[in-house]
Amino acid sequence: MPKFIGILTAGGDSPGLNATIRAVGKSAIGTYGMQVIGFRDGFRGLMANRIIRLDEIALSGILTIGGTLLGTSRDKPHKMPIGGKMLDMTEAMIDTYHKHHLDALVCIGGGGTQKNALRLAQKGLNIITLPKTIDNDVGMTDMTFGFDTAMSIATEAIDRLHSTAHSHHRIVVVGIMGHNAGWLALGAGIAGGANVILIPELPYDIKLVADAIRQRSRAGKNFSIVAVAEGARTMDDVARWQEVKQTVEAARNKTQKREAKLELAELEEQQVDNTLRLSKALEQLTGLESRVTILGYLQRGGTPSAADRLLATRLGTACSSMINEGIFGVMLAFQGEQVVPVPLEEVVGQRKVIPPNHPWLETARLVGISLGA
Repeated sequence: MPKFIGILTAGGDSPGLNATIRAVGKSAIGTYGMQVIGFRDGFRGLMANRIIRLDEIALSGILTIGGTLLGTSRDKPHKMPIGGKMLDMTEAMIDTYHKHHLDALVCIGGGGTQKNALRLAQKGLNIITLPKTIDNDVGMTDMTFGFDTAMSIATEAIDRLHSTAHSHHRIVVVGIMGHNAGWLALGAGIAGGANVILIPELPYDIKLVADAIRQRSRAGKNFSIVAVAEGARTMDDVARWQEVKQTVEAARNKTQKREAKLELAELEEQQVDNTLRLSKALEQLTGLESRVTILGYLQRGGTPSAADRLLATRLGTACSSMINEGIFGVMLAFQGEQVVPVPLEEVVGQRKVIPPNHPWLETARLVGISLGA
């Protein structure tokens, strides 16, 4: 009897998703004689039974295409907006799984997808996941597909901004994705020759950043490039956030807790404008003109790099092999040069951030890049 498998992509889109779907499907069909279907728009498609047949024709020609032919969403099985309410739709997803007589469900996504996949695995479904995110912050894997492409795009943007910064004697602040981890900003900043790199893992002192820029100006270098991750915060902001968070935890009545939570929400909302606030502050402290370029979703789009296609294909083919061997409840991690199955329980809650002794940080310091700390 042939095995039947389903595939879905969840969370934010990422370069290499189609390459992964192709690798899982082609190896499952061609090597193991499996039948494959895809669910549209992530876990919502699984809930609503929105399927697409993934045969050789459907999988042809998608290796180099960005995005995902299945579509994606950030819906969660246990908290899904239905008719204006947040409902637990887990049982509906289980019904869909059994309706198609699936032997396995492949969930492709980032940290949130790993959590949602674990919930389904704990309900008895045969689940296997593959790690994707441009942020490269999924725990237990050396690399996530999508990261290399996004870093290359951010690097090219910094390359292009050098000429305008030099021509107009400006500070150019480049906003790069990375709310909780600074892999993209750090990697692209080093590769693109940024003069300052600010990341979430290292709260920065705005005065030290301004001093680094003024030193460049005094040395006759009339421009500076600042690569800043969206989640980077000043030391003062971090201290205030921690103080308010402690107030929430220590509140003795509902009124105090509500007021503290409102302040915490305001601090989080201010973070959205962090890059603009940084630019204005640097203008005031240095007396130099500053301009902001926020790369945003440009980093997610376009043709995946060769490295991402290779990684996606290795993970995808390993996935069908694991299914054939009956290995479930795992995420396939890339460790060293090996694809390794890691139990989902060990992955969930493990965000991979930049450690303080990481070689990239030392490299940045050795070439004179300011980290603001």
